[in-house]
Amino acid sequence: MRVEREIQIDAPPRAVYETVMDPSRLKDWVTIHQSLEDSADGQLRKGSKLTQCLKLAGRKFRVRWTVVENDSSNHVVWEGQGPVRSKAKVIYDFEEHAGGTRFCYANEFNLPGGFLGRAAGPVVRRVTGGQLDSSLDKLKKLVE
Repeated sequence: MRVEREIQIDAPPRAVYETVMDPSRLKDWVTIHQSLEDSADGQLRKGSKLTQCLKLAGRKFRVRWTVVENDSSNHVVWEGQGPVRSKAKVIYDFEEHAGGTRFCYANEFNLPGGFLGRAAGPVVRRVTGGQLDSSLDKLKKLVE
């Protein structure tokens, strides 16, 4: 399953990049973020790992993330392992546009539970999309 969004932020790509790659700032813009259980200090880079506690649709869960690609201020990919062998991937793309940044965010994930997980997909996609919209609005306000 994939959920994608983009937003125009009136700040340079470097400012957006520095905010989204600082694990201490996740609480400031990611609406489903609950806490960090462990993380590298400072800016994340390729190979950095962190464990994040998230809450979506009333359910708390933990994801262990690794930054697998990091082309500073251009393109970043995080891969995560969640509960019940679930996997996730988050992709950030930063494009200088109209004096600011077009920030594109994609979240790819599989749902555990086989057929039942797939059946819940449309609901999960809608909830995830709504949370992503809220998170990007918060990011825009934070960086601008």
